[in-house]
Parts: sequence; C-alpha cells; structure tokens
Amino acid sequence: MAGKKSLLIVLSLVLFSSCGIINIRKSGGSAEMYSNYSEDLRSTRIQFEPLPDPEDSDFESETDAVPIDQELSQRIDQIIRENDKERFLNGFTILIYSGVGREAAFELRNEVYSEFPDIQTYMEYEQPRYLVKVGRYINKIEALATYEKLKSLFPDSRIISDRFLKDQDQQREEEEKIENAER
Repeated sequence: MAGKKSLLIVLSLVLFSSCGIINIRKSGGSAEMYSNYSEDLRSTRIQFEPLPDPEDSDFESETDAVPIDQELSQRIDQIIRENDKERFLNGFTILIYSGVGREAAFELRNEVYSEFPDIQTYMEYEQPRYLVKVGRYINKIEALATYEKLKSLFPDSRIISDRFLKDQDQQREEEEKIENAER
C-alpha cells in the first residue's frame, strides 16, 4: 500500500511539473557568472626535466656509424632457410562439403570439376567425414574471388583456414593415395 502511495506522489509531481504548476529551478547561474573564472593547474601537471642539448652530446658523427647490411642479409638468409625447412603452409581454402556421405562427396567434387574446370578441387577424408575443398590460398582475399563464384551454386560453402603441403607434387601423391585407398 505504501509503495502505491509513493508511486502516486511521484507521478503527480511529474504531471504537475510538466504542466507548469510546480516550477523546478536549475541550480547554478548563467554562463556570464563564470566568465572570469580561472584556475592554476601548474601544481598538478607532470614536470619533465629539460631535454639535453644536441650540441653537448657525446654522439659521434654519422660517418662513425657501422652499416648493418651484412647482419641484415645474414638474418634474412636464416629466415629463408628456416622457412624452407617447413613442409607446410598456413593458408585458406573453401570448404564445399563436410559430411559422412562418400557418394555425396564424390558427386559434389565432380560437379565442381564440371562447372569450374579451372579451379582445383581436393577431397580429404578425416574419419568419419569427407571434406571437399576448393583452392589453396595464402591470403583470405585471394580466396574471396573464388568464393564469390561458388556461393551461388554451393550456398553452404565457406572459407576456412587450412594447412597444406608446400610441394604440390607431394600433395598430389597423397591425394592419389587417398583416392586409391577409397576404391
């Protein structure tokens, strides 16, 4: 009962104030009242020591600087050797099908072959599912162009991150092994 009373009082105050019966004034004054206001904030600011004069520095001339070209070349060669040791590349591919139906996977792969003969299609088996993937791309932007072509025929397709062998011949041999094992 007390809650209803307080709610009624609040609603009536709002109603009367909007009608102009009760005039609620704002605190403060006009902007002119504060036109001469100023405050000194120097005591709260962080103070830094002055920077040293460049002429007084012990740094020697630019002719004494040693070029790092040799070190840079060595590091670049080291990175290249490390990358050559890596057998796999991280990239992107377009997943057309993921399911347990072997025949459905083969049909979909053949449909992609017939509709888009210029696009490379791969079929993988990760127990218990078959995956039909299209293309191998280093950047996602490269995959988007092919994805735009495919999505009208294959609306469930999507771009996924993938990892594949660097050497295409090794990849083809592995795929042939998979196909031969499935037959």
